[in-house]
Amino acid sequence: MKLYADTSVRRTLQILGDLAVVLWIWVWIEIADKVHDSTLKLATPGHKIDSSASDLAGRLRDAGRTVAKVPLVGDSVRSPFNGASKAATGLSEAGQQQVAAVGSLAHWLGLAVALIPILVLLSYYLPPRISFVRRATAGQRFLNAGADLDLFALRAMAHQPLHVLARLDPDPAGAWRRGDAAVIDELAKLELRSVGLRPPPRITSADDSVTG
Repeated sequence: MKLYADTSVRRTLQILGDLAVVLWIWVWIEIADKVHDSTLKLATPGHKIDSSASDLAGRLRDAGRTVAKVPLVGDSVRSPFNGASKAATGLSEAGQQQVAAVGSLAHWLGLAVALIPILVLLSYYLPPRISFVRRATAGQRFLNAGADLDLFALRAMAHQPLHVLARLDPDPAGAWRRGDAAVIDELAKLELRSVGLRPPPRITSADDSVTG
């Protein structure tokens, strides 16, 4: 799999883009973590209510058991303590429910804060990035297999703008049909560069010999 272009400028831009995406993801995960922790602080009153009410319920139960030992009046005096203990237990459960609700809110709020900006960026960044990887990988396989450059020349005539093709030859299709090696090589170079691949040595050496 070919992740980056052969040309230095494009490769540098791709690496910087990938690093920027990683940084973006890290920043929003950190922000989401802080939002999660800040939201959890809203559960502090619930924790205090739960703790205090649980302690109160325990003390009331202990007091009820103590007064129950008083002869003659113990059972009748114990009933109010039991009722108050149940009320305190209900208050404790309300505190626990508040804590659970805040925990759920913190979880989903933190998740939303992280996912929304990350997914928005990836929806724009990943499609062209994946398209490049697929095209560059396929093109490199053809080059490694020694495929004829006519394939890339044909793709260039199908994909490149007409004004770019016109710079190479007034009739690039005719030159291709005639087997004009120079035009075919130039067309192949256009297509290869568009997918981030370096032209094979025989093209560059041919260019050097023509220049010399």
